Amino acid sequence: MRYQGAVIRPPSEADSLILQVTYGCSNNGCTFCATYLEKPFRVRPFSEVVEDVRGLPLAVKRHARRVFLADGDALMLPQSRLLELLSLLHDELPHLERVSSYATAQSLLRKSPEQLTRLAAAGLTLLFLGLESGDDATLEACNKRVTVAEQVEASRRAVNAGMSMSITAILGLAGVERSQVHAVATGRALSATDPQFIGVLSLMVVEGTPLARRVANGEFVVPDPLSMLSELRTILAHTNVSDALFRSNHASNYVSVGGRLPADKESMLSALDTFLDAPDTGVMRPESWRAL
Repeated sequence: MRYQGAVIRPPSEADSLILQVTYGCSNNGCTFCATYLEKPFRVRPFSEVVEDVRGLPLAVKRHARRVFLADGDALMLPQSRLLELLSLLHDELPHLERVSSYATAQSLLRKSPEQLTRLAAAGLTLLFLGLESGDDATLEACNKRVTVAEQVEASRRAVNAGMSMSITAILGLAGVERSQVHAVATGRALSATDPQFIGVLSLMVVEGTPLARRVANGEFVVPDPLSMLSELRTILAHTNVSDALFRSNHASNYVSVGGRLPADKESMLSALDTFLDAPDTGVMRPESWRAL
């Protein structure tokens, strides 16, 4: 399997076969993200993708259960190519159970409900979307190039088509000034989206990004760890979904909280309240241990 540049995947795809079908991210303008700064977006030649899949060792083909399509937005592929790719994967991997990828609201909204339904039926059954915030002012400030309403509509289309959605939000993204506004709005946006999986990360300022320059110039103040945990508590309190796995166990987080919503909501809120009332730095992840 051939790869170009840094290739990332969600933590839950650790055991998946990673197949690079695009390079970079179709947005690649978010002020906080440095992942694809040196990798302009383009679609990988399909002939190379086919060669990589067909050339996999027989043992890999027999054991592959899940495939993750990298890089940042495989749904930017034309519909016909995506369907051809999904058919190829099922032909070559006899025990394939799931194909997943990152997605943006923009790429989802480019496809009709009927097209998304066909993709789900062909095996693309899980999408990872970065909501980041339910606050439009925060999204605009970080150059997300999409509104909250567009993200909710895109996610609902995917769910209605038969896909599962894993939605992420970022603590601290609004800075100190809009911390709680961002948190309340994010909980409400997650509720409107009603995804199957929710992941909450904590902001990390990466050198070389526009956000890092704003921090250096004093234009953006990053909330401290307890303020981020307060945001987490607020997001959780305002999130009302049908049935979702809620996790804040990413390596960027200071404290991990997880459970199923709505069943475990009160116990998670209680745990956060206990910690916020009497913070124990001994159980918090040290700053030097945090990672993207």
